[in-house]
Amino acid sequence: MRIQRELRNWLFAALGVIIFLAALTYANHYYAVRNPGGNDFLVHWVGTRALLVDGISPYSDEVAGRIQTMVYGRLAQAGEHQLRVAYPLYSISIFLPFALIPDFVIARSLWMTVLEIALIGLAILSMRLADWRPGMSMTVGFILFSLFFYHGLRPLINGNAVILVAFLSVAGLTALRGRAEELAGVLFAFMTIKPQIALVFILYLTFWGISNQRWRMLGWLYGTVVVLSIVATMLIPDWLMQNLREVVLYPKYNPPGTPAAIFADWLPATGQKIGLALTIILSVLLIVEWFLSRRYEFRGFLWVCCLTLTVSQWIGIQTDPGNFIILLPVLALLFSIIDERYRHMGKYFIWFLMILLMIGLWWLFLGTVSYEYQPIQSSVMFFPFVGLCLLLLVWVRWWAIRPIQLWFDQISRQG
Repeated sequence: MRIQRELRNWLFAALGVIIFLAALTYANHYYAVRNPGGNDFLVHWVGTRALLVDGISPYSDEVAGRIQTMVYGRLAQAGEHQLRVAYPLYSISIFLPFALIPDFVIARSLWMTVLEIALIGLAILSMRLADWRPGMSMTVGFILFSLFFYHGLRPLINGNAVILVAFLSVAGLTALRGRAEELAGVLFAFMTIKPQIALVFILYLTFWGISNQRWRMLGWLYGTVVVLSIVATMLIPDWLMQNLREVVLYPKYNPPGTPAAIFADWLPATGQKIGLALTIILSVLLIVEWFLSRRYEFRGFLWVCCLTLTVSQWIGIQTDPGNFIILLPVLALLFSIIDERYRHMGKYFIWFLMILLMIGLWWLFLGTVSYEYQPIQSSVMFFPFVGLCLLLLVWVRWWAIRPIQLWFDQISRQG
């Protein structure tokens, strides 16, 4: 009888999940029909379909022309976004199920559903990874914040795979803490579908893994990348050279995506030097913290991971504010430490920060946006969120690296 009751409960739960996902996808379809867009997803949907259906390289001019025609109704002109595929070829493993759907609106609706579930999972896993248990109201508030604040909702609407990359980073760190190093390595490997987001983070994991002899994690990470690359080479033998060509072209048709490029646009005479100085300072800071972290406990290691993700947005690698959802686990760690340190007053401060970011970032975007073939964000969006995360990370460094209980124990012994 008990087994039958449990089975019935599981069936009802599964039915509820199916109904919820169906309703969510229907809502996404309703939105997609009335709001054309999702260009980040469109680029890779067209590129993957071109390879699977027509046998055409997604990096070819022909595929770029197809994408541009779908967006502009014609080929892109000089000065317009070229909408070319710039991900590694093995990224088609992520887009394959959706590329099998010939109707873009339906494919986009399902993709949005996956990204929404990934955003919720990202928020929950980030809280668990940071050991943050703030209570039901703030938990719900943080999940809703992750869905609707600027750096969460914008990549969702655009269909940016960075949401999945962010989820993979947190899932990989969770697996690493649980000593599931093989799983962690595989999850980290799939982060490389967006190399500009994963590069510095993977370099740190490699350094930390060698320093701590985490050979299984490193073996599965690099082994998975090698296997994916070999499979991609079987499809297009010279895909790596084609991809490198697109990576080189990418900054030329995108808005400024590094501090040096943005400052040079704002201050032609000195901006390049200011941006270069910032890159050098942050790089030195990061290298120092990497070396100091070799024997940290997990929370200290997590703090350095968060610092790495934050600094890598300003370190001189081309990126975009649409990718800053990768910093959601940084917020979770910051909020966890503030909550732990300041208790009741800390909760008020956390609510204040979430409201400030929710309202402030959207206000700044709407006040600086320009309208072309789609709303184009201003370069000013490159700085507030990353800057705040960086400042707060420096502020909480002591408590992250030396847990508060250890600090109290030391004070007690001295007393």
